[in-house]
Amino acid sequence: MKFLKIAIVAATAGSIAACTPIGPDKSLDRGIDSDDLSGLNWGIWVDPQGCDNWIADDGVEGYMARRLDRYGKPVCSGVAPPTVATGPFKENSPIPDLL
Repeated sequence: MKFLKIAIVAATAGSIAACTPIGPDKSLDRGIDSDDLSGLNWGIWVDPQGCDNWIADDGVEGYMARRLDRYGKPVCSGVAPPTVATGPFKENSPIPDLL
């Protein structure tokens, strides 16, 4: 009986440990021009389904993340038509807009 209790506690601890995020911090850029991503100006790109995605451009790399509400569901605000980007996301880029 004692062995069974120890096995259950070990299995529970192992399953809880598997839920903790392990890996690199996604809020930092680890490239040649490494920056803290919170310092970038972010805009919104509306995907073909009409939902918002955060976007930023630092001139070397571009970043995008799905915009979620506090419950983890996609935000579809209608801020722009589908496939259109809006906001100051290119202000960090030293490359002028050629389009």
